[in-house]
Amino acid sequence: QVLLVESGGGLVQAGGSLTLSCAASGVTLDLNDEHIAWFRRAPGKEREEVSCISRLDDSTYVAASVKDRFTISRDKAKNTVMLQMNSLKREDTAVYYCASKPGGCKGRPLYWGQGTQVTVSS
Repeated sequence: QVLLVESGGGLVQAGGSLTLSCAASGVTLDLNDEHIAWFRRAPGKEREEVSCISRLDDSTYVAASVKDRFTISRDKAKNTVMLQMNSLKREDTAVYYCASKPGGCKGRPLYWGQGTQVTVSS
């Protein structure tokens, strides 16, 4: 069974930073050869895709709501995908999930992680 595992969430003050990591467990999955996206779901809100990185050329998509604050990248040696989050706002509070997208960053997610909680306090 393929499972993605997120880590790095926690409690941070507004204006602070966190880095989330996404790794694979279970059946071997080479994240360096996958399109990987980060999503979030805040209480009472719909799931939002915040960023995606392509396996073809590492080009990225970043949602307007986090543009210039969040950066997605790969650590190819560690086979992980990170989401660097700077200048965090209270509205960034959510459970963050990573997911693989076999069809590309514009495709549908397939494998998911269990999520990691990010809480931004004022």
